[in-house]
Order: sequence, then structure tokens, then C-alpha cells
Amino acid sequence: MKKSVVYWSPCLTKVGTVKSTLNSAISLAKYSKNYEVTIINVFGEWSSYKKYLNQNNVNLKNLTFDYYKLLPKNGFLKSRISYIIIFLISALPLLFFINIRKPDYLIIHLITSLPLFLLNFFKLQTQVILRISGFPKMNIFRKKLWVKSQNKIFKITSPTEQLKNDLINKNIFKKEKVETLFDAIINVKDLIEKKNKSAVDNNKKTKKNFFLSAGRFTRQKNFIYLIREFGKFLKFYPDEKLLIIGEGELKKKMQEEIIKLDLSNSVKIQNYTENIYYFMKNSKCFILSSLWEEVGFVMVEASFCNNFIISSNCKNGPEEFLENGSAGLIFNNNKKNKLCEKLIEFKKLDNSIIFKKKILAKKNCSNFTMFNHYKKIKYILSSNQKIIN
Repeated sequence: MKKSVVYWSPCLTKVGTVKSTLNSAISLAKYSKNYEVTIINVFGEWSSYKKYLNQNNVNLKNLTFDYYKLLPKNGFLKSRISYIIIFLISALPLLFFINIRKPDYLIIHLITSLPLFLLNFFKLQTQVILRISGFPKMNIFRKKLWVKSQNKIFKITSPTEQLKNDLINKNIFKKEKVETLFDAIINVKDLIEKKNKSAVDNNKKTKKNFFLSAGRFTRQKNFIYLIREFGKFLKFYPDEKLLIIGEGELKKKMQEEIIKLDLSNSVKIQNYTENIYYFMKNSKCFILSSLWEEVGFVMVEASFCNNFIISSNCKNGPEEFLENGSAGLIFNNNKKNKLCEKLIEFKKLDNSIIFKKKILAKKNCSNFTMFNHYKKIKYILSSNQKIIN
């Protein structure tokens, strides 16, 4: 008899968690016939993926009604208001769904406070797996909720060893509860097809001598710092170019900074594109300037596309993936002149060293394939633990 695995991942925007949830669910359905896999469509956020999910044998379960377009999305305050609305509307429907359907496993990835609240106040027969992303801020509410819930949670997954050790050392979770499970899960076949796909006409003229960065235009990604540091770098190498791809609430501020520093001819901003792999394939180097970041899709995919990586030493991921600089270059997070110094160092690197670092980074991508994810999550689902209800 098949075990039922249900994903709870209500996402307001197309963040990396969307791709992570999709690829995780598809990997279970693809590589094993022992699981019936379902994604909960909480407020219509997954509706556009219905056909794609059906093609990959993943079910979509509507929980309430479609009010996705009505929710405010951009900005910290607006997103928090949306989370409260989702919590209030979804609490009873989620409780009824769990009690009636009785799934064997519920993997929770976003707005995890709701299923954890239900877990603490109701006797659920479903095994709950808390999947932690990024480097979560440990506010009092979150810490108390996690500590209170840990005996009832089946497993906790961390995207990096560093975060796993922090969670254990700070006595938030017991060692036997926590497993490392990478968030970035790449579909190699799909990635190769997209990487080799011809770019659309207006992108074909893109020069192959630019630096690249990409992500949501938010404080976390620290693009203002990147623009300033690249401006300093241009004093040494005035012909270099930087392309930043993405969208978000700080776009206007980034554009103003580019004009203020007189960098309009050297630094360009482009809206998010589905075929970012074309730019990864044709850029000389990918820059990650984040204040905090796990080993996300953008770093893994850039390495897979044979990009050289320059990354901040922000907590929770990049240093692990780049093996403390053996597979790229690492600069001190948000420190003045440090990124500029690494850009200059990159320009002076011997081609043989660049090649070796790129090969090592690409080799590390193998840990993030869908099949390796499936093997790890299958191990987690198969583990035996006594849950205290």
C-alpha cells in the first residue's frame, strides 16, 4: 500500500522554495512507486502548475478558494499581513484535511507556524516534517514554538550542516531529530535543455564578457553593496560590465544608485527571465553578494553552467559549497572594499586555477540532483521514531 506524502508550502511569490517544493515532490513520484504525492493548493498559489504536476504524477489538492491575486505580496509588512490572512482562513480547512485524509507524512516548508500550531493543540496521526530554509531569525515566538513542538515533530531538515549544528548546539532541536537536506534540487535534464536553448532575439546580442548576479531585489541580496563595490572595481578595469537579473521592491533604489555613481554604461538591470541559464552560460563570473543565504538554486545552477563563483561568506551555505574558497572566491560579508578586492583577484587569476575551481564547484553540483534528493528524503521518511502526542 502506498504511503501518502503531502507538501504544505504556501508561497506568495516565485521564490526558490517554489522550485524546491516542485522538484522534491516530483522526485518522490518519479523514483518510487511507494508514495502518493500531493501538494496542497492553499489559496490558488499552485494553480498554474496543475498541468505540470499532473504530467509528473503529483496531485494538487485545493484547500480553500483562490484568493492569490487579492493578497499583498511585496514588502515585509504587506507579506506579514498576507501570512496572517492565510493563517486565519486556512486553519480549520487544514485541520479537517489532516483528520479526514490522514496523510502519512506532512512536509511543511512555508508559514510553518500554522501546521505546528495544529500539531500542538490537536492529536494528529500524521507525521510532520519541518523543512527549514535559509538562516531563520530566531525570534522568541519561533524559538518557543520549535522547542515546544520538537517532541511531536517527526523530523527536522536543515539545508546545510552549519545550520544543523547551530540548531543542535543552541538546544532548539535534539541531534537525532535533525537531518541535512539541501533546498536546491536541480533537474539535470531540464537544466541542460534550458542551458542549450537558443536565447530570444533581443538577448542574442549579449556580449560574453560580463559579470552576472541574480535574485530578488530585496535587502537580503545586498545588491546596493554589489553596485558600489563594482563601481570601485571599474576604476581599475573600466571596460568591465555587470548585469543584475531579477525583480523586487528595491529595483528603484538600485537604479538610483547606478545613476548616482554614474555607472549607467557599465551596470545594467534586467527583469527576471525564465532562461537565465543563457546568461549564466555566457558570463565570465557569477557574484553572490547576499547578507544571508543557503546554498540556493542560483549558485548551484551557475556552477552547473560552468560559471566561476565569487560569494560573500554569509552564514549558512556558500562556504560549504565552495569548500572555503577551493571552488571559487569568498569575500567578507558586506565589508567595504572586500568584494572589489576579490574582483581584482579574479582578474589576475591564472586560467588554470580558474578552470580547477570551476571543475570542483561543478562536481559539487552532483549533491543537488533530484535523484540524490530522493535518496535522502526516502531515508528520512523510512526512519523510525517514537512521536510523543
